[in-house]
Amino acid sequence: QVQLVESGGGLVQAGGSLRLSCAASGRTFSTYAMGWFRQAPGKEREFVAAISWSGGSKYYADSVKGRFTISRDNAKNTVYMQMNSLKPEDTAVYYCAGYTGLVATTMTPVDNWGQGTQVTVSS
Repeated sequence: QVQLVESGGGLVQAGGSLRLSCAASGRTFSTYAMGWFRQAPGKEREFVAAISWSGGSKYYADSVKGRFTISRDNAKNTVYMQMNSLKPEDTAVYYCAGYTGLVATTMTPVDNWGQGTQVTVSS
């Protein structure tokens, strides 16, 4: 079983930046893809980004392309998401996701979830 712990959320003004981190344990980190999802109040959880086991393949939701960057450090068992040019509509709880396989895309089922970290963007 994989344990995922997010950090880095907070309150930021529109146009600002935040970097989320997710530390993983319980399984060899370099053997599975990782991702980020988010859930805004009253809305369903939605895919944000995913990264393959090596970091060589990345997928993004259209709403964040060009603004968010997912990355991973397999030596530190950590996945990151750099969020720039934040907008009020980015306000949500952000969840780290662990997949079963080496690669994940927008529709790949998630195997493990983190507890979530709140990101609030003020206008």
